[in-house]
Amino acid sequence: MKRILLPAGGAILATGMLAAGLAGTAQAVPDWAYDTMAKDAPSALEVAEFWFKANDHTNNLAKATPFTWETKATPKLNASGGYTPDGKPGVVAPIGEEKKSAAKVKNINLPKTIGKVFFVDSKGDLKWCSATSIQSKYRNLVATAGHCVYDDKANASVMDKWVFVPGYYQGKAPWGIYVGKTAYTHYDYSVYNDRDRDYAFVTVYRGVQFSGGTAKQVTAKEYAAHNGAKYVHEKEISDKEFAAGYEKYGQDGPFKSKALDPKVETVAKPADAAANVEEYIATGRNGIQLVAAEVTESVYRSAPDGLENGNRFTRYSNAVAISQEEYNEKKALKAEGKFLGKLEEVKDAQGNVTGWLKNEFFVKKWVKKTAQVKYWVETYFIVDGWVKDVGHLGENVGGQGFTWNQKPQQTVFVFGYPADAHPDGNKAYTGVTPKWTYGKTSGKVYVSAAEKVEEHIGLKSSFTPGADGGPWLAKYSNAKRLGYVNGVTSLFGDQDKNNRYDLITSPYFDGETATVYQKAANVWSGSIVK
Repeated sequence: MKRILLPAGGAILATGMLAAGLAGTAQAVPDWAYDTMAKDAPSALEVAEFWFKANDHTNNLAKATPFTWETKATPKLNASGGYTPDGKPGVVAPIGEEKKSAAKVKNINLPKTIGKVFFVDSKGDLKWCSATSIQSKYRNLVATAGHCVYDDKANASVMDKWVFVPGYYQGKAPWGIYVGKTAYTHYDYSVYNDRDRDYAFVTVYRGVQFSGGTAKQVTAKEYAAHNGAKYVHEKEISDKEFAAGYEKYGQDGPFKSKALDPKVETVAKPADAAANVEEYIATGRNGIQLVAAEVTESVYRSAPDGLENGNRFTRYSNAVAISQEEYNEKKALKAEGKFLGKLEEVKDAQGNVTGWLKNEFFVKKWVKKTAQVKYWVETYFIVDGWVKDVGHLGENVGGQGFTWNQKPQQTVFVFGYPADAHPDGNKAYTGVTPKWTYGKTSGKVYVSAAEKVEEHIGLKSSFTPGADGGPWLAKYSNAKRLGYVNGVTSLFGDQDKNNRYDLITSPYFDGETATVYQKAANVWSGSIVK
């Protein structure tokens, strides 16, 4: 679920005219923003069961892959200027075990707080990132990257079925699985995808564990009546197999179908276009329709001009007067690349602004839509087992401390599950177990206009995507396995252009980060099972 804070606009071609609908209001907001994830205990239990649900005897945790598209192909990050703390440094102490150890830094004791967050992205794929448990009032908080919580490909919607699994290893959750309840991030990241605020703090319900149990194949009716663990095996079939099965078993049977999004492709102008242009515009003909595709002004200018049959356009622009409020909102969208049109201020002879204009640009396209249907047959299984409450996250694995407005060139230890290959194809990590890297953070900030980064801290490291979301721990104690979260891995860079990652970056944690953290750290969450 996502707050709708900016207007949405649209345009439709109808007999040569375009209409647009716009709505929205601007309002003052605090630094922090939040979204509900699993809204209540029954919803959270369904999420937990989803990740332990198995098809072909492998649970969904083991099927997930690293969420790496967000961090691939990062342009070179340029070092510039210095840090800008917005107040005095601050710290929140960690919680957890304080066992003595004779181990030296080169043999790092991995903290129990490190784990993976699992979620379903906007494409419906099972994905994971790195994360850590962090200190909070109710021992129920996880710190990770903002892009591991909010899906930028879906208008920054919160990820679906989000959970944290500390100590994750090959489909197992040794300290339980913790379902996300509420996600907190900076308002600028939530709304504007500002990568300088690429962090998030998520409150989680008390953890649960599931027993092993024996799978038994049952009927659809028995499956629906079973309240415990269960799963469905799906096998795709042809339309003829579906028709035969559906005729035998009916709508309550195991033979299923689902209409998918139609396949849309640009095609050549039909031979009968002139004679049937009204039908092509209004409803389409033979699956082909004439539509107006919104484009940038440069694309519009390069398209052929003129009329077709004296009354149809090959390109079209539409300038309309708008309010100052809408002008400001569209200006923000344009900066994000989400508005393709042109904005203008109308001024009088003295240079005073008297109005505002929005001009949108369109070109004509012939598109064909082909219906697509998925057919499959289901086999149903139930598992006789149990689900157990294992307590609060911080009680089981502890919680790292938190710090902000720290001076540059701090020594930090960074943990995560690097998994992706380097750009040259070399796969140095598997993503199966957590790894660590350490060093002094950069004295200058890193800047990337393409990634909307103006003030990232950097660390030389060969970590690859999959480690994003992992914590940067200042003052890390190898004996206690505890430190202070002073960043989270956001971007990966190849600074010397040899097709190997050699830099990781994090947002600089300042007073605004502390505000977001403190808001999340004082929110309660409960149990999801009796």
